[in-house]
Amino acid sequence: MAFTLPALPYPADALEVAIDKTTMEIHHGRHHKTYVDNLNKALEGHADLQNKSIDQLLRDINSVPQNIKQAVINNGGGHANHSMFWEIMAKDAGGTPSGPLADEIKKTFADFATFEQKIKEAALGRFGSGWAWLVLADGKLAVVNSANQDSPLMTGQSPLLGIDVWEHAYYLRYQNKRPDYVDAWWKVVNWNAVTARYSQAKAGK
Repeated sequence: MAFTLPALPYPADALEVAIDKTTMEIHHGRHHKTYVDNLNKALEGHADLQNKSIDQLLRDINSVPQNIKQAVINNGGGHANHSMFWEIMAKDAGGTPSGPLADEIKKTFADFATFEQKIKEAALGRFGSGWAWLVLADGKLAVVNSANQDSPLMTGQSPLLGIDVWEHAYYLRYQNKRPDYVDAWWKVVNWNAVTARYSQAKAGK
């Protein structure tokens, strides 16, 4: 079964407080679509791999034939990362989480401000293209970053929140000012979605 481009869960201009409409249209309709198209192309003739979910495919990346493995990492990772990215943002969002996730952030990072700073450090510390993540790893929260479209799923981690720091994610509005983009991005984080991902990861789903 072919992978498909998920629709944005809101209009392209819904996140204008942090991300402009044109960037959203290009990012979703061109960049993400290209990852989906190239993933499907790489998996042609591999029915066993086509029948896996994107999460299963990346978690089992070492079972992918060597001749298509890098294409699956690049494009499968791009598909998984972006599918999550759209979901963890929303209009009139931002603020701070509540409930079990908030408790765990406080337990791990002392307070939300420290956690926020750790994400910013990870985002700014990634040279070139990549992502900064909040993940669940071995039952504990951790902040990490990754290059290109590498997914935490490939190393057994569960991505809960991720900010795309490829230049195409922010350059039209922010140009080379990645710190300004990261600061603004917190205004659109959908903590309900992130908390749901945390609950699922804790339950082993």
